[in-house]
Amino acid sequence: MSRERGFSSPFLLGFDVFEEALERIAKSSGDGYPPYNVESLGPDRLRITVAVAGFDESELTVTLENSELSIAGRQADEAAERVFLHRGIAARAFQRRFVLADGMEVAGAALDKGLLHIDLVRPQGRETSRSIPIERRG
Repeated sequence: MSRERGFSSPFLLGFDVFEEALERIAKSSGDGYPPYNVESLGPDRLRITVAVAGFDESELTVTLENSELSIAGRQADEAAERVFLHRGIAARAFQRRFVLADGMEVAGAALDKGLLHIDLVRPQGRETSRSIPIERRG
């Protein structure tokens, strides 16, 4: 039995990429670690802030591939040389993914007091209108 797709209307041509993006988001949204914020810095700027306490710049990677922003952290394993009586600070690896709209650009990333800030620039929408010539065939 085939599944009805959400963007299957004949008036929504080329929107299948949005449905695929929604499926990727649903798969990756289960884990709440590390916590993060998304804030608006103006009409065309966004900032993602991820709480990465205990991670150094060398232990973090930020990549953009096919409109998917990936933030990952992996700390060096120091547990073998340390003896914990109580371990309440998470030191596990993580990967957090965000799907960006077409044209969205990453302006930069900075680590400040345990918070990783990633600034995004939203493309300015431009209205375009053009006339399509009609060819005569036959």
